[in-house]
This record gives sequence, C-alpha cells and structure tokens, in this order.
Amino acid sequence: VQLQASGGGLVQAGASLRLSCAASGRAFSRYASGWFRRAPGKEREFVATINWSGDITYYADSVKVRFTISRDTAKNTVYLQMNSLKPEDTAVYYCAARNTDIIDSRPSHYYYWGQGTLVTVSS
Repeated sequence: VQLQASGGGLVQAGASLRLSCAASGRAFSRYASGWFRRAPGKEREFVATINWSGDITYYADSVKVRFTISRDTAKNTVYLQMNSLKPEDTAVYYCAARNTDIIDSRPSHYYYWGQGTLVTVSS
C-alpha cells in the first residue's frame, strides 16, 4: 500500500481545507486509516481515525467537532475535512493505514504512511 496525501495550503484562521489521501493497493479499503500531524518543534500527534466501512471514527479532543474524517472505498481515498481552522492546527499532516480494520490512535500501530502535506493557518 502506498499513500499520497494532498490538499494542504496556507489559509487564514476560520477557513476550511479538505485533505485527501489516495492509496494504491486494493487491500487499503479493508484497513483502518488515520490522520496524524506534526507541528514545528512538537512530536507527531493523532488527529482522527476511521475503519474501512466508515461507520466508526474517533477524534482527538483538539479537533473534535471541527474536523471530519471520511473515506470513499471506491476511490481508495480517505479525506479529512477541516473547518474553523486555528493557528495551532498548523502542521504537516500525514495519512496512515493499519494492516487491520481496528481503529487506533497510536502512530506506532500504523504500518503504512504517506509523505505528508503542509497546512499553515495564519491568524
């Protein structure tokens, strides 16, 4: 499985962005996926995760209500809709996939990683 994240950019506080994570490999649609981020000078942190069917999701408290994770299994793509962006959301965002359908918030439990896409939110 190879993952390609896109959709990052520079926006003002309060704006929205949608990140996409396109995957190669049919097995991707059977795996739980997640989004993580790494802010400058900080460790990588969990953002959101979703199971293969899309009916189970889990979010970090810092993004709950503002962010929505979803997936389109026909397109082998996972999305992260980010609304009401704040300067503290500035980070490189990474998509990742497990090799099981069980969702998880721990980055060490993800087997496949994309290259990251930069999101910058100005105040």
